Amino acid sequence: MTTAYVLINCDLGSEEKVFSELKSINKVETQGVFGAYDIITKIEAPTADMVRDIISSKIRVIDRIRSTLTLMGIEKEK
Repeated sequence: MTTAYVLINCDLGSEEKVFSELKSINKVETQGVFGAYDIITKIEAPTADMVRDIISSKIRVIDRIRSTLTLMGIEKEK
């Protein structure tokens, strides 16, 4: 299982709309945060390619997202 965290900056006042859209994406957990970013999402999928696809085709295309920072987890050694 591959895990990634995406830190998201939104346009001012659009956090609730973006949060709502993120909650509808399968395999994504979403939490509003205080600080340099507005929202953090956790993505878990069987492969890194699936995680990348969720980020590029479902998250980064949401209107009102200004920027993202993605942190990919290190897969455990077997």
